[in-house]
Amino acid sequence: MAEKVTRELVVIRKTPITENMLRITLGGDDLKTLAPDQESAYIKFLFPPDKSERPTLRSYTIRHQRETEIDIDFALHEHEGPALNWALNTHAGDTIQTRGPGPKKMTNPEADWFLLLGDMTALPAISVNLAQLPKNAKGYALIEVASKADAQELEHPESLQIHWIVNPVPSGEQLLEKLQILPWLEGQPSVWAACEFESMRTLRKFFKQDKSIPKTHIYISSYWKLGQSDEGHKLAKRLDNEQMEGQG
Repeated sequence: MAEKVTRELVVIRKTPITENMLRITLGGDDLKTLAPDQESAYIKFLFPPDKSERPTLRSYTIRHQRETEIDIDFALHEHEGPALNWALNTHAGDTIQTRGPGPKKMTNPEADWFLLLGDMTALPAISVNLAQLPKNAKGYALIEVASKADAQELEHPESLQIHWIVNPVPSGEQLLEKLQILPWLEGQPSVWAACEFESMRTLRKFFKQDKSIPKTHIYISSYWKLGQSDEGHKLAKRLDNEQMEGQG
């Protein structure tokens, strides 16, 4: 669960990272209360209420954390909404209410090799995971991006291969197709995957039915749902979780 601590953070600068990725650096006095080592944890942005009395919340990963700053990366190909509109229009000196952080989602270190999959919404978390893997780690990272220009230079173990999959409309099928042509390495993998809702379901079925990955060695989640608002995605995710729990 995310901490219920609300902070007012200040926009320090905006930096284009790639064609479809924008980095916003936040700071301010309230950041001093953020615990260290929170890279890959998420914070919730609180946007003013629209038709309800409650603020609209959106979750984003902490990509970098320094003593007085954090970086949040926004994928610009997402459907329009309060978070993306804010990111595109905010300026240095603006303030934003945030809540959190929530727990970090990392790979299981007790593994023989590592497999990370996701689209651009998961790229910040994948980047942190790759950077924190042991230097001798091996495996694959499969990352869907909107264009060739969105591939980034990422810190990663030398024996772990990064594969960029160009796909303007992310789909689990392309991630799965690429995965299936790669050699499945020996031993127990640690799987980390985050992507669009239907893509997540496609990958989850493969890992559960075809590869029998134990729950201890897999993290898989959806960050958004094609054609749905964030609220619609949350509803679909809740119903899917209830269905999975019913299946045991």
